[in-house]
Amino acid sequence: MTLHHFRRRYGKALQSVLGLVIVLVYLFPIYWMITSSLKTSGEVFANPPTFFPKEIYWGNYISQLQNSNLYLYLKNSFVISVCSMIGGILLAAPASYALARKQIRGIGVIMFAIIIIQMVPSNSLVLPLYAMFSKACLTDSYIGVILANITSSLPFVVLLLRTAFLNVPQGLEDAAAIDGCTNWGTFFRVMLPLTLPSLLTCAAFAFIFAWGELLYALVLLPNQTYWPITLGMRTFISQYGTDWGGLMATAAITSTPILLIFIFTQKHIVGGITAGSVKG
Repeated sequence: MTLHHFRRRYGKALQSVLGLVIVLVYLFPIYWMITSSLKTSGEVFANPPTFFPKEIYWGNYISQLQNSNLYLYLKNSFVISVCSMIGGILLAAPASYALARKQIRGIGVIMFAIIIIQMVPSNSLVLPLYAMFSKACLTDSYIGVILANITSSLPFVVLLLRTAFLNVPQGLEDAAAIDGCTNWGTFFRVMLPLTLPSLLTCAAFAFIFAWGELLYALVLLPNQTYWPITLGMRTFISQYGTDWGGLMATAAITSTPILLIFIFTQKHIVGGITAGSVKG
């Protein structure tokens, strides 16, 4: 065996092992969350810790599914996440199409500004947004949190969709114009169907961003009636201790919609990321 074949053979094996180790490291917190949710309180605090429940305990899930506040928090999260997703797509799709096809002066400056905005953390925006929304009476309501979530996901969605629109051949739009389509007709009948994988990818990520957001809800929603599940999980932590079993069970229930999104849209998400990452 030559040195080249040796490096090629064992290099691939080393990459596979390294990839497996990275996957296990990332999956371990999820595994620990699920196993902890199936343990009794005594076993959760056992020393040394057990890596698998000695006896499967469903009491944590039963108690949480009987908790009416859980359904309130989940409903609020769905309302906020779905509205944030729809609002972000409705705003980003026309803007991305214009940035991809129209001859706009200073397009480089605009794209640079969008990238900079994307890099700004939410904790730097939450106080200015609170000051504006409080004057507009948008705090303590769904609308304020939805608008705040849209500001977080919009730059990412615009960047991804713009590249997807650039990958569509210009000739298809010219053919649609010859057939009598207006600009909006071409946008809805040609461009959106051809960029559907990227649209689904952006919609999924916009939903996930809003579903897991905590800071905006913490500042903008003092009324518990509007709390999403991320904020409602704070109720498990008190000055007298933390209900880790109930907290982990709620976290597992909360993660279910995200897992379902990835399971049923995995093909479209991969295709959308690929279409939105390379300009043809």
